[in-house]
Amino acid sequence: MTRVLGRGQAGVAGSPVTPDADGRPAVGPAARWRAGGTALVRRHWLAVILLAAGLALRVLAQFAYRPALFYIDTTRYLYNAEGMDPVGYKGPLRAILFAGNFATVAAVQHLLGLAMAVLIYLLLVRRGVSRWVAALAIAPVLLDAYQLQNEQAIMPGTWFEALIVAGLAILLWWPRPGWRAAVAAGVVLGTSATFAQVGEALILPGVIYLLAAGGGWRRVAGRAAAFCAAFALPILAYCTVSYLVAGDFFLSHSGVTSFYGRAAAAVDCTTIKLPASERGMCPTPAQQAKGPDWLEYKAGSPIRPYYDKLPRDETDSLISDFDHRVLTQQPQRLLGAYASDAGKLFALTRDTSPGDTPISRWQFQTTFPYFSSHSTRAEVAGEIAQYGGGTPAVWRPVAGFLRAYQLDGGYTPGPLLAVCLVTGLAGSVVLVRRRWRADPAARSLALACLLCFTSGACVLLVSDLFEFSWRYQLPALVTLVPAGALGAMVLGRLIRAPRGSA
Repeated sequence: MTRVLGRGQAGVAGSPVTPDADGRPAVGPAARWRAGGTALVRRHWLAVILLAAGLALRVLAQFAYRPALFYIDTTRYLYNAEGMDPVGYKGPLRAILFAGNFATVAAVQHLLGLAMAVLIYLLLVRRGVSRWVAALAIAPVLLDAYQLQNEQAIMPGTWFEALIVAGLAILLWWPRPGWRAAVAAGVVLGTSATFAQVGEALILPGVIYLLAAGGGWRRVAGRAAAFCAAFALPILAYCTVSYLVAGDFFLSHSGVTSFYGRAAAAVDCTTIKLPASERGMCPTPAQQAKGPDWLEYKAGSPIRPYYDKLPRDETDSLISDFDHRVLTQQPQRLLGAYASDAGKLFALTRDTSPGDTPISRWQFQTTFPYFSSHSTRAEVAGEIAQYGGGTPAVWRPVAGFLRAYQLDGGYTPGPLLAVCLVTGLAGSVVLVRRRWRADPAARSLALACLLCFTSGACVLLVSDLFEFSWRYQLPALVTLVPAGALGAMVLGRLIRAPRGSA
């Protein structure tokens, strides 16, 4: 074929073009990329708009609070102070700080927030969810101001969510996951427990999904076993390092006794039967009113004198026995308090109930936030001096906008999450009916719905088991909301199906 360079047929930057089979000038690579990009934007325009809005909000948060937001627990992840929580977050945190500073950490976490939204969108569309429903499903993680605040803080919450999304995506990317996907997902989801111990609960949804996906009982059992082994691997590795370094084979110290706050807040000390050695753990009514978080961690808690006078192992044993006695003697009080907290996620507004951790800790402020109960101002100054990022500063106009946005509706409404809960549950129940399972498309949607729904339910219910905090509700944005979208598509498909068809 003769190479031509006619008038009006120059390629990009004047490069020659080659005619196609019909004699028309072929389009250059740059033009094809532009055309493909334009078509992609037109096809996914709603998701693109939401991503742009999410990016804009994250840029504002990045510049409004410099270098980042610091919380009471931040020091634990920088120096492993007190060993109260798993410090898996310390790995990526120190790696980023090695190359950058605290502003770099916040920027990376904001990018993770955007990446989670993109991955959820691609996963939902791949599973058969319509583009506009998939776009609406990522709106909460992109636009929720509490999510933005979480990403701006030097805390592990964003990484924990990202590991959940990555693990679910590995399992759901193929219609029926093989053992390699099961192993990879197990490692990722197991690693999430080293960032937040509640991640241990994710082993159950993974096993349920692999069993429901089917494929012959031997293969199913093999994949489930491989998933469990892979899930345990990072946890065992973490516990082994903990034992070698500190002499304790566990994910965290708080994981051993963290039920005390819930038990002490619900116990009726006038009727419960306790040995004399545990009677001092019973709080007064005034102490109970302060809630589980105060009872678990504050200096005035009834268990603090035990830690001051007795060895930690002995105190932990006494606390565990106290919790067991409350659970066995007064289960109705515990259940009532637990159910009340579990329902708070679905409230219309975001408020602090008596005894809850103040929601103001997760809200944008117009001044740089410090926590007077700790020497946080001095700690922040020392941390910045060591790792860099500049003097703490607030860009007041933007901070005021973010605060107004957050307080005046810039969050995922509780009733919407309740709808997602109902549709996610309904979409999962479809797998019970053989007639509905016969539809391959409905089955694929329902299986994905089952995994997302059970993952969200396990993480949220286990978190509320110990105490209620609005920070611990954020994983609902990346689990319950996608489950609601998948469940809605399942129900819509069944409703539209002709009567008598599969």
